[in-house]
Parts: sequence; structure tokens; C-alpha cells
Amino acid sequence: MRLMTSLTALIGSALAATSVSAQTALEDLEIVGAPIPNGVGFQPAATELARDVQWLDNFLLIIITVISLFVTGLLAYVILRYNSKTNPTPSTFTHNSPLEVAWTVVPIVILVVIGAWSLPILFKQQEIPEADLTIKVTGYQWYWGYEYVDDGVAFESYMIGYGEGNMNPDIKSQLEEAGYSENEFRLATDTAVVVPINTTVVMQVTGADVIHSWTIPAFGVKQDAVPGRLAELWFSAEREGIYFGQCSELCGKDHAYMPITVKVVSQEVYDAWLEGAKVEYGV
Repeated sequence: MRLMTSLTALIGSALAATSVSAQTALEDLEIVGAPIPNGVGFQPAATELARDVQWLDNFLLIIITVISLFVTGLLAYVILRYNSKTNPTPSTFTHNSPLEVAWTVVPIVILVVIGAWSLPILFKQQEIPEADLTIKVTGYQWYWGYEYVDDGVAFESYMIGYGEGNMNPDIKSQLEEAGYSENEFRLATDTAVVVPINTTVVMQVTGADVIHSWTIPAFGVKQDAVPGRLAELWFSAEREGIYFGQCSELCGKDHAYMPITVKVVSQEVYDAWLEGAKVEYGV
């Protein structure tokens, strides 16, 4: 009897130590995906999907810039060359066949080029691979609910300081206790989604009341959460760290207070966190 009691105590102590170690690792993570003041670029890409989307954006920016400069140049040329002072006797022709063919064919070629590069990226996002980890996310007014479908873990995630209009000492204390600073106010949640690095994660997205939208910019993913429908998105994060998102579909008066926090960790830290989560959030 004493032996069993001792073994139970040792196992409990080991689990507690593992849980504390995992919690420490979660709090020490680097904040990677977060908005910055006056930022004009993308957040660091943490998935293949995000890299593809950012590359496509730059590619389209080049095309748009060339078109804009070309059209601006044509306008300037016409203004200078064919104004009433330099060209007092206007031409009387009604059409120009080569020019009409050119301005029909060239846009078609441009659109074909854009489609050839953008469609594979779109298909990669929409073709959901086999999941290593499946998480169901439900949008509520105004918080998120998460369920680790295969592991019997479910919890709700609220903004730290939800209901408070401005930073105060109590919110600051809550943020610090969770491993954040006051800079993460309105970004950090009391409970974060935790996923292992280099793992194919499939999010099953739905809404409980109105349409919400789940997104993590650094992952290059966004999916509307529509009541009565179950949509999917996927990602495989390649860098450990903390990533923030936000409900991206206007969903009511507290829409601005529905942040998303995802923590990407090593497999070992994830396994330890999951064991503790089964005890704390088990269903």
C-alpha cells in the first residue's frame, strides 16, 4: 500500500514538474507574428502558405507598378503632344486596328500570367491535406472556443482585460502573469491555442451566432466562421513563437475585442502541455 502511494506521489510530482516546465517554455516564447506601430509590410511569414501569398503580392505589385507607369507616361505624352497649342489641327481617323488588337491582347496575356501564378497558390490553400492535428474553432460574440477533436480537450479564449476600455494596473498584472507586456493589450488572450512546430494543423471553423472570421496573418490563413457550416483551413508553422490574429468579420459591438493567440512550440513542449490540458480542460 505504501509502495503504491509512493509511486502515485512520484507520478503526480513528475506530471506537475512537466506541466510547470511546459508552462515556463510557453511563457518564454518569442513574439513573432504581431502588428507593429506604423507598420506597412507583412508580418514575418511562418508558413509556406504565407510565403506564397507574400511573394504573389510582391509579384502583382511589380505588374501594377509597370502598368501604372506606362499609363501615366501615355497620358503625359498625349497631353504634351496633342494639346491645342502643339496640335491645332486634330486628326480625323476613327480607329486604329493594330492598336485595338494590342490593347485587347496585352491585357489578356497579363491576366493569363497572373492566373498561372495565383491559381496554384489558391489551390494549395483550399486543398486540405490529411491532418496531424485537428482543432475545431467556434466563434462567439465575442470570444473563441477551441476543441482538440482527437484529444478530448476544449476551452474558451477571451481577450485579457476584456470589458475594460483602457489599460489599468489590474490588466497589466494579468498580462504579466500570462507572460506578456502591456504592448500586447488587446492582442493577447487568457488561453492560447498551442500547436507543435512542423505539424499539419487543420482548423475546422464555424460560428455559433453570427459570422466571424478566424485569421493569423503570419500563417497566411483566413476563414469565415459561418453558423451552421463547417469550413476548414490548414497550416504548418515552421518557426516557434507567439502569433496573434483578430476576428476579421464585423460581428457586433465588441468585434474589436476578439483576438486570437497561437503558440507554436516544439513537439516535446506540446506533448507536456497536452497532458496538463487534458487534466485542466478535459471533456
